[in-house]
Amino acid sequence: MPVRPSSPEIQPPSEAAIRHAADILRAGGLVAFPTETVYGLGADATNGPAVAAIYETKGRPSFNPLIAHVTGVAAAEKLVAFDPLSRQLAERFWPGPLTLVLPQVAGCPVSSLATAGLDTLAVRVPANPVALALIAASGRPIVAPSANRSGHVSPTTAAHVRADLGGRVPCILDGGATDVGVESTILQVRDGAVFMLRPGGLAAEDIEAAIGAPVIRSEGDASATPVAPGMLASHYAPNARVRLNATAARAGEVVIGFGSRPIDGLAGAALYLDLSPSGDLREAAANLFDMLRRADAAAPSGIAVVPIPRRGLGEAIADRLRRAAAPRPRA
Repeated sequence: MPVRPSSPEIQPPSEAAIRHAADILRAGGLVAFPTETVYGLGADATNGPAVAAIYETKGRPSFNPLIAHVTGVAAAEKLVAFDPLSRQLAERFWPGPLTLVLPQVAGCPVSSLATAGLDTLAVRVPANPVALALIAASGRPIVAPSANRSGHVSPTTAAHVRADLGGRVPCILDGGATDVGVESTILQVRDGAVFMLRPGGLAAEDIEAAIGAPVIRSEGDASATPVAPGMLASHYAPNARVRLNATAARAGEVVIGFGSRPIDGLAGAALYLDLSPSGDLREAAANLFDMLRRADAAAPSGIAVVPIPRRGLGEAIADRLRRAAAPRPRA
């Protein structure tokens, strides 16, 4: 079970404090820690309920993909596959405020909730000794969006974190004010070109000087640039049609349930999956994308999803299900 905070502990980043923070992460809890950009709210990237706790703690309105923080290129290679240009960028700018969006390798252990169900993963190596020591001590990749309430100003000191999150996080490692003060630059290489998905702490001019080619801004030609995850009306969508707020199953459908709620017609269903038999929305969030994939693989007649409560993480679950069920663009 995830560790529940009582009151936040702001600790100088001694070896003992870093070991303590790593123990919290391995137990499924959250830790705030400094990077060179802003303070991050960290969780074990391989632990779905821990990742769900990030969204819950931040009040994040939807399951946007998170960035996995690792100690170096070798650690990243256990999660993602590098093309030559992405490798060149990593070797030039890591550690540093650069995030690369890359295809996941087979068997990537990162929770599908952290990737928002996509086949890619955003990764970076922070240029901060506290962050690197924490990642190494935990032995896990750490996902870490900014350690603030969603929509608030990003934190650049431990005091900012405490003021914004209060007792929602059990441990805050105080590494002083961050050096960069804005989030990392996010890049993706597609067809040999570098696209900037988010401007940040690494200037485009520096990237262009390193690769000898222009960086394509996301605000450019929409037909040529990648679409930011979660922005399409139809997104995170299985191949099978998705039917929401179902109270009865149709023959051949896969039914995705919640809280062991009874549903008529299950005898004719192809498969029944329950996001959380106990009705825990955090568990449901952690299981959402994996169960959509399983349902899609076994759903010749479509997927039926029972009503999901709209409280807490249920709002984000409902958002992703709405996108999954949206009408598809015609080919």
